[in-house]
Amino acid sequence: MTATQTPEQQVPRQRLHPLSPLLHGAKTLFVIIAALSWQTLNRLGFLHFAIVVGVVAVGALIFSAVGWWNTGYQLVARELRISDGLLFRRNRAIPLDRLQSVELRRPLLAQLTGLAELRLEVVGGNKAEAPLAYLTVREASALRERLLALSGRTVAAAGPVTADLAAGTPASTPLLSVRNRDLLLSQLLTPQAFLLPIGVAWVITQFVMEGSWTFIGIASTVTAMAGVLLQPIRRVLRDWDFRLARDPGGRLMLHYGLTETRSQVVPLHRVQAVRITWPFLWRLNHWLYLQLDVAGYEAPDRGNDTGSDRLLPVGDQHAARFLVGTVLPGVDLAALATTPPPARVRWLHPIGLRFMGVGLHPDVLVTRQGRLSREMTLVPYARLQSVRVVQGPLQRRLGVATVYADAAGARSGAARDRDLAEAWALAEELARRAREARRLPQPGPALPPVSPPPPGASTGQSTDDAFWQRPPQA
Repeated sequence: MTATQTPEQQVPRQRLHPLSPLLHGAKTLFVIIAALSWQTLNRLGFLHFAIVVGVVAVGALIFSAVGWWNTGYQLVARELRISDGLLFRRNRAIPLDRLQSVELRRPLLAQLTGLAELRLEVVGGNKAEAPLAYLTVREASALRERLLALSGRTVAAAGPVTADLAAGTPASTPLLSVRNRDLLLSQLLTPQAFLLPIGVAWVITQFVMEGSWTFIGIASTVTAMAGVLLQPIRRVLRDWDFRLARDPGGRLMLHYGLTETRSQVVPLHRVQAVRITWPFLWRLNHWLYLQLDVAGYEAPDRGNDTGSDRLLPVGDQHAARFLVGTVLPGVDLAALATTPPPARVRWLHPIGLRFMGVGLHPDVLVTRQGRLSREMTLVPYARLQSVRVVQGPLQRRLGVATVYADAAGARSGAARDRDLAEAWALAEELARRAREARRLPQPGPALPPVSPPPPGASTGQSTDDAFWQRPPQA
């Protein structure tokens, strides 16, 4: 090693685990089999269908093996270099100063073989950058900590960080956990679960009236019913054994999943917004769920369950207040009041007008909306990137406009249908508060700490009564 070379520059090119081609081939084979319908099996017959599946399996394994041979990674100074590709070779250099987080995932096959996958989230990316699949759990955990250390995301004052290599997470202080029983009950209180008995009764009635009970017909019906329940089942499997903790560096550590376990690090200074949602049927138990918008993380679409945006899959008022105060210091969820739009827009929102509002609080912008499923969005002033005033044709007739407060992520705070003069004044005030917040060294005065809720505890107070409040009239 020369005098100008660093230890990182001497790290040789590393390959992924030798079992990686087998796991990739199994995933490809599963997707292909799922794409083949029951009608294909009926036309080809079981023997010919098995031959087709075998040929596809061998081809997928060979393709994955060649791809594994051409894939490698190397740490050079403060860059992670990844080379891959079969027909078209790709060489990517990821500057570690752009690295936001490294997520450790363990799908079912990876859990059975003792392997794990690393997914890198970088600044400006809208999806995971260059996932490394697969490494041993020990190698993946050690590489993640090294990447975070080289990127400067760890706090030196926190001292050396020890790791629980079996779980793939650094040693941390537990904050909150979600009971699996509550998770199951919450997914039973969904439209899919309520409509499923009606669908089953309709299908049975059709079979009885037609008098035909073929294997293909029954299999197709079962497949269709499984598709109806796919989203609730995916949510249960995704959020199973959900645990929150804080690592020695002050970051949030999330660990969850059954068929695919995920260990996720959330740097609090990258949180752009927090959204609280009260589904219609969940309000029977005063339940809600929390989502984060984190800069650099994969931006989840509505209805997409693969994004890294969850903070609390199901919980009550006390748990939500504790977590919001943890993520946004100085913000008390129970004290966030809002004012409604002017009464002249009632004919535009005959049902949901009283559930719309906006509020300016010392540290965050608060907006709320929704009829059956109600939502509240909290955007810290320091995270605002732009403020827009938008006016549609109907709004021009009524003299109102909508103010959008855009952060660096996928969500925006929206103050809908405000009086036009109020909308421009609100936009100017948001811009002023954003400038001032960026100059402050601290996020604001801290409130007295809220203790974590005990397991199974419930406040007994209606969530709507606690949060959907308005300021007293002068």
